[in-house]
Amino acid sequence: MDMRKLVGRNFEKLRKAKGFTQERFAEASGFTQQYISGLERGRRNPTIVTLFELASALGVSHVDLVVPDDEARSERAKNNKRK
Repeated sequence: MDMRKLVGRNFEKLRKAKGFTQERFAEASGFTQQYISGLERGRRNPTIVTLFELASALGVSHVDLVVPDDEARSERAKNNKRK
C-alpha cells in the first residue's frame, strides 16, 4: 500500500467534505495550493508534523489521514493472496 496515495485520497475526501477548494484550504492553512495538489496526487511525503498540521486545519484527527480506505483494503487483500 502506497501511504502517500492513501494520505492524498483521505485528505482530498476530507477537504471536500469540509467544503474547501484547494485554494481556500491553502489560504486558511498556510500551505500552498501546489503542495495540496501534490499531496492529493500522492506525490508528497508529508512528515508526521505536517500530517498533524493538515488535520488540525481540517478540524479532524491526524489518524483520519492514514486510516485505510476501501481501495487500500482491496489492494492489501490482493497482495495477501499473492503471498
